[in-house]
Amino acid sequence: MTSVLHRTLRAATVAAVVAGLAAFGAGTASAQDGEVAEPAEFTSMFTAMATPDMVVNNDGVATPGEPGATGTFHYRLNSELEVICYDITLDGVTPPYQSPARTATHIHEGDAGSAGPPRIAFPNPEDAGDGTLRSAGCLQGPFTTGVMANGQDTGTGFTLDRIEADPAAFFTDTHTATFTAGAVRGQLTEVPMGGVATGAGGAATETDTGTAAIALGAGAVLAAGAGGAVWLRRRASA
Repeated sequence: MTSVLHRTLRAATVAAVVAGLAAFGAGTASAQDGEVAEPAEFTSMFTAMATPDMVVNNDGVATPGEPGATGTFHYRLNSELEVICYDITLDGVTPPYQSPARTATHIHEGDAGSAGPPRIAFPNPEDAGDGTLRSAGCLQGPFTTGVMANGQDTGTGFTLDRIEADPAAFFTDTHTATFTAGAVRGQLTEVPMGGVATGAGGAATETDTGTAAIALGAGAVLAAGAGGAVWLRRRASA
């Protein structure tokens, strides 16, 4: 019992840190329709390590982004509630942002090396005073992007279970006035959630949190910790 309680408290501490990051990001990012509080649990988690060499233009032609820039994009999804929580950090990206969409930071539908329409638009990361650009928070569908194609917004009808079904078919990026095709871009990669099939309401365990730490870094660990807190609370009550 003591061991279970210790793990529960540790997970709760991690969850509190995640909540603090989300609150910080929501306060510094531009206002966004659909902003909501973080849900109690997630059905899946994804990450993308974005670099300038991954950028292609709308014709699918390689169009390198800002030299030396990098981006880390962490996403936690609850596809049952249509809520996506984001934790985005950009280094070496130089604003101003520019995009025909409502914001310049997106998830697009498109395979590696291909262009594709934006499906979700996120508040652009902003400088917190240390030169690093950050944005964090949660959005709930229905999603809109401000980009029209075939007479409707490219976010119309989009649901998060499509990302869960085929994450490699989606990429995330940010666009600036100098690098309109994209300053950085990365394909989404799924973060394991306790071996439970994506979309089935699984939550990360301590073992999976450690795996995420090795593979993805601190941002993904915090995301995994948030899911782990839910799992540990249930185990302790049992």
